[in-house]
Amino acid sequence: MDMTGSQRGTTAAQAWVLGLTSVSSLMVALDALVVTTALPVIRVHLHASLAGLEWTVNAYVLSLAVLLMTGAALGDRFGRRRLFAAGMGLFTAASAACALAPGIWLIAARAVQGAGAAVMLPLGLALLSAGFPPEQRPRALGIFGAVTGLGVVLGPLVGGAVVQGLTWPWIFWINIPVGLVAIALTHVRIGESFGPDSALDLPGLLLVTGGVFGVVWALVRGNAVGWGSAEVVTALAAGAALGAAVIAWELRARSPMLPMRLFRSRPFASGNAAIFFLWGSALGAVFFLAQFLQIALRYRQAPLRELTAGGS
Repeated sequence: MDMTGSQRGTTAAQAWVLGLTSVSSLMVALDALVVTTALPVIRVHLHASLAGLEWTVNAYVLSLAVLLMTGAALGDRFGRRRLFAAGMGLFTAASAACALAPGIWLIAARAVQGAGAAVMLPLGLALLSAGFPPEQRPRALGIFGAVTGLGVVLGPLVGGAVVQGLTWPWIFWINIPVGLVAIALTHVRIGESFGPDSALDLPGLLLVTGGVFGVVWALVRGNAVGWGSAEVVTALAAGAALGAAVIAWELRARSPMLPMRLFRSRPFASGNAAIFFLWGSALGAVFFLAQFLQIALRYRQAPLRELTAGGS
C-alpha cells in the first residue's frame, strides 16, 4: 500500500482509513482462531475440560455472528467512527479480561470480545467504503480482505508461537497496545460518517439477532448433543422461522435495516454468497487443521515445562 498516495491517487487520509480498518479486521480474524493451538495448555492451567474450553472459540464466534448486523445498524445511526472506536475499546478491554480470567470466566470474556468484534468488523467496512470513491473502492476492499484472510491463517500460528515463547495469556495481552494506539489514531485520523438518516429498525434487529442465534447455536451444539436432539432441532426451527420473519418484516418496514431490493442485484447477491462460503470453509478448515495436528498427529507447540508448571 502506498501510504503517500502519490502514485495511485490515494490521499493520506484514505491511507489512514485503510490502514486502521485493516488492522482492526486483522485483530478480529486473528482472535477468532488464536486460541486453537493454545487449548491444551489453557486446559491444564485452568483445570478445565477440553470440551468446556471449546467454548472459548464458540463464545467468540457466536457473539460475533449474532451481533454483526446490530453493530452495523448502530454505527449507521449514531456515528460509524464513534461506534468503531467504542467497539475496539470493548474488544481491547475484553482481551485484558481474557488474559486475567480465572477459570471458566474466560468464556464470558471471550463472548464480550466477540461483541466488540461484531462492532469493529462491519463498521470498518462502512468507514472504508465512505472514505473511498467508487472507482477506488475495489482496490481498497481487496487489500482489506487480504489482510483479513491473513489474520485467519496466522491465528493458530501466532497462538502456538506465543504459547511456546511466552505463556498463554500473552495471546490476549498483545491486543492491548495495538488496540489503544488504534483507538487514538481513529479519533485523530478518521472522519465521522453516518448511514441513511432513518429510524433504527429495532424489530428487524431483534428478529435477525434471534434468527442468527438459533442457527449458530444449533451448529455449535450439534455434535455435542446430537443433530436430531430436541435442543438442536428446536434451535434450527426457531432460527429458520425468525429468518423468514426478518424477510417479511423488511419487505414492509418503512425504514428497513436491510432493504430486500438489494438482492435483486446479481453482483450483490452472488458476492455475498461467495463471501459466505469462502469464510465458512476457511475458518472451519483452519480450525480443524490445528486440532488434527495436535490431537491426531500429536504435535505439541508447548514445551513440557509449560504443561507441568500449569498442572502443579
